[in-house]
Amino acid sequence: MSQLPDQTAPSVGYETVDSRPSKRPRMENTTENESAHKTNIEDSIKEVKEIRTLKGVAPIKAEFLIHQKSKVEPESDARAANGTGSNYDTVPRANCQNGDRDGVSIKDGDKSVGNELMNEQEGQNNNNNKGKGDEKKNNRKNRETGQNKKRQYGSWGDKIQLCPSRQLSSEFSPRECSHGEKCKFEHSLRRYLKEGKQEIPPDDHLTPEYDYRFKVCPVWEENGYCPAGWKCRYYESHSQEIEHEDGKKELILIEDVERMKKAGVDENTKAVGTRVYNVIDTKDKIDLERRRVKLDRSDQYAKWLTDSFNPRQAKAYNSAKRSNEATGKTDGNRKATADEAENNDIEMHDCESKEDTRASFTEPPFRASEKRKLYYGPDTPVLAPLTTQGNLPFRRLCVDLGAQVTWSEMAMSLPLIQGQKQEWALVKAHESEITPPRLKGDNIVKDYDNAKDLKFGVQIAANKFWPAFKATEALAKYCPKLRAIDLNCGCPIDLVFNSGAGSALLDSQAKLEKMLRGMNALSGEIPIQVKIRMGVKDNIPTAGSLVDRLVLGGQTAQDEGLGPCGVAAITLHGRSRQQRYTREANWDYIHSIGAMIKDLNAKRDAITDTAREGDSRDRANGGRVYFIGNGDIFSYEDYWDHIENANVDSCMIARGALIKPWIFEEIEQRKHIDKSADERFEYIRTFCRYGMDTWGSDEIGVGTTRRFLLEWLSFTHRYVPLGLLERLPAKINERPPPYFGRNDKETLLASNNYKDWIKISEMFLGPANKDFNFTPKHKSNAYESIEAEG
Repeated sequence: MSQLPDQTAPSVGYETVDSRPSKRPRMENTTENESAHKTNIEDSIKEVKEIRTLKGVAPIKAEFLIHQKSKVEPESDARAANGTGSNYDTVPRANCQNGDRDGVSIKDGDKSVGNELMNEQEGQNNNNNKGKGDEKKNNRKNRETGQNKKRQYGSWGDKIQLCPSRQLSSEFSPRECSHGEKCKFEHSLRRYLKEGKQEIPPDDHLTPEYDYRFKVCPVWEENGYCPAGWKCRYYESHSQEIEHEDGKKELILIEDVERMKKAGVDENTKAVGTRVYNVIDTKDKIDLERRRVKLDRSDQYAKWLTDSFNPRQAKAYNSAKRSNEATGKTDGNRKATADEAENNDIEMHDCESKEDTRASFTEPPFRASEKRKLYYGPDTPVLAPLTTQGNLPFRRLCVDLGAQVTWSEMAMSLPLIQGQKQEWALVKAHESEITPPRLKGDNIVKDYDNAKDLKFGVQIAANKFWPAFKATEALAKYCPKLRAIDLNCGCPIDLVFNSGAGSALLDSQAKLEKMLRGMNALSGEIPIQVKIRMGVKDNIPTAGSLVDRLVLGGQTAQDEGLGPCGVAAITLHGRSRQQRYTREANWDYIHSIGAMIKDLNAKRDAITDTAREGDSRDRANGGRVYFIGNGDIFSYEDYWDHIENANVDSCMIARGALIKPWIFEEIEQRKHIDKSADERFEYIRTFCRYGMDTWGSDEIGVGTTRRFLLEWLSFTHRYVPLGLLERLPAKINERPPPYFGRNDKETLLASNNYKDWIKISEMFLGPANKDFNFTPKHKSNAYESIEAEG
C-alpha cells in the first residue's frame, strides 16, 4: 500500500495538498528528485479529484481528506520513508479510517475501506499493468467479508456473588437468607466489596474534555433508589459509612425520598411505577415452557383451516346461495328443477354443516373492521425492526428524537410459545412508546381514535401455521399494549430462510395468506401487518401478485367467500432476498406497487364479479390498506421525496436511524442538521443512561450496556458530518475515503477500528472488565454487508 503525504494542518484547497519536506543534505540527483516529487504531487491532486467523483464515494471536501502518498519519494525524506503509526492508546487522537491525521502511514495489519477504494481506482487508471485482472481477483478473494459468527463477549460479572439477602440491606440488618448455612453466596458485605467486585483497570488516561463518566448512579439519580444496591458499580454514590454510639461503623444504603416520590417509587415496597410494558411474569413463562397454557383458539382455528372446511364445497355453497338470492328463491318457496335440487340444494345442505363447523369457535374471533384503527401518514416516520440494535434503549432514544412508530426486534414464534425469556424480552416497551403518535391533523381517518393508538408494535417470524397462530394468541393474551403485530416476510438470513420463514414465505403466497388470515382472527383488537421484499430472486419480482392477494384475497379465498385476509398495512423493502443489502433500493418498483395498492383501495367496490367479492367486514381500516416504503432513507429529502412521489403513506427507516438517529428530527423540521461531536457524545451518554435503566447498573447491566453500545457504534462511525461534505444530501451507500474531522472528537467518532469504539465506551462507562471481549459482527466494514432490518 502506498504511503500518505505529510499534512500537518488542513489544507484550504488543492493548491496546498503538498507539504514542504524537511531539510536534507544536497545530493547529486537533487534536480531529478524534485522534478519527480512535483510530478507525483500533481498525480496526487488528480487522484484526489478522481476519488471525490467516484461513484459510491462520499464527496468530502479536499481540506479534510487524508491524501495518498506518491509512489516516488525523496530518498532523504526520513519521516515519509519510515512513517509514523497511529496511536490507539491515548485520547485524544485523530486517527480515522486507520490512518493518522498527518496522513503519514497506516497502522500495520489494518485495512481501510477508503484506501481500498483508492487502490482500486489506481488500478483502474493503470491500463498498462500486466495481469491486472488476476491481481484484482486475488485481492477480492483475500478481502475479509461476511460475518464473525459465534462471537464471544467474555464475562463481566462479579468475582464473588453477593447473597440476595444482603444486596439491599444495611450491614447490620440483613434480611434472613432462605438457604441458611447451605447458601453458596457471600454474606460478608465488606469482604464482597473488597474482594468480590471485578478489578477495574485505572482510567487516568482520560482528559477532562473526554470524561463523560457518570459520577452518580444514573438509576439512583432518576429514582432516588437503586435496585442493584451494593452490586451497583456506582454504589459509593448512594451509600455511606456511619458510626454508632458504641463506636461500631456500619455501611448503609442511601435513599432520596423526594426523588422517590417524583419517580413514583413506593417507599415501603421499593416498587418502581410502571415504566416498561408488555412484561410477562416468570410464572407465565414457566407455564408456557411446560405447556400448561391452553391456546385453544389457535388449535381450533388450525384444525378448521386444515380439516373442517372444504374449499370445493364452499365454492358450491356460495354460488348456490347467490343464485338463489338473485332469483328470489328461499328454502321455503323456491321451485327448483331436479337438477337444481341436486346441484344446489344438496350442495348447500352439505356445505351448511361445514359452515356450522367453521363457526364453532368457543368465542367468535374479531373481524378486521372490529379491530383498533391504524393511521400512517407523512407525520408518522417509522423506525424499522432492527436485529440486535433495535433494543429498548435505542428505541427510547429515537422516540426522544421524533420517531412516531417503533418496532421490536424480530421475535421467533416458537421460542415465544416455549416461554423463552430472551425472546419475551424483545417485546418489552418503554412508557414513551405506549403514548399515541404525535399527529398534526384531526379526524385523519374515519373512526380513528388517536388517544387509543400506540407507537410500539411487535414483529414475529414463523414458518408454519400453528406457531404463527399460537404466538399471535399468546401476544394478545399477555401483551395488550401493542399497536400491531407484524409478520416478517423479508428476512434474508440463511438460517431463517432455510427454515421456511422470513423471505421464504414470498414463494408460498397461499400459505402466507392463510397465516395472516389466522393471525387476524386470533389477535383480538390488535391489527395485523406484514413486511415483504420485492421477491426472492433479483430478476423475478413477486410483490405485485402477492399484494393483490393480500388486499383482495386469493382466488380460492374469494371462491370460498372469505374475502381478504385483513392486513391493515403492508411494508415493502425495495430489494430482493438475493440482493440482501447490496446496491440501491428500487424505489421505482415501490412506486409501482404503491400505485397498485391505491388503485385496489379505490376500486374495490367496483368489482363486478359478485361471486368473487369479499365480505366488507373483512377489510381492515374500513377497506383501506396502508402502504409503507423501506430502503436507503438517509435524509429528510429522501423521506419527503418518497412521500410525495412514491405513492407511499409513510416510510420506514433502518440503517439511516442507526447511523444518525436525529434523522427523525430532520424529517420533522424539514432541514439538514449538522450535529457537533459534543452533541453526538451526549446521545451516546443518553443511550448509556437508558441502557443502565433497562439492564441495571450492576456489573452485568453495565457490561450489557457496553456490548450494545459497541454494536451501535459499528454504525455511527459511518456518519460523515455535513460540514465536511461538498454536496447534500449524503447517500447511505456512499463510503468516505480516509479523512479527519473538524476536531479530534469528530475524528475519533469516525474511526472504524473497534478498539476505538471500546475506548469511546470507556469514556462513558469507565474501563471494561479485564475479561470483557468484543468482536465486530462483520469482518468487513462494507456498507452493503450489514443486515440491519428484519
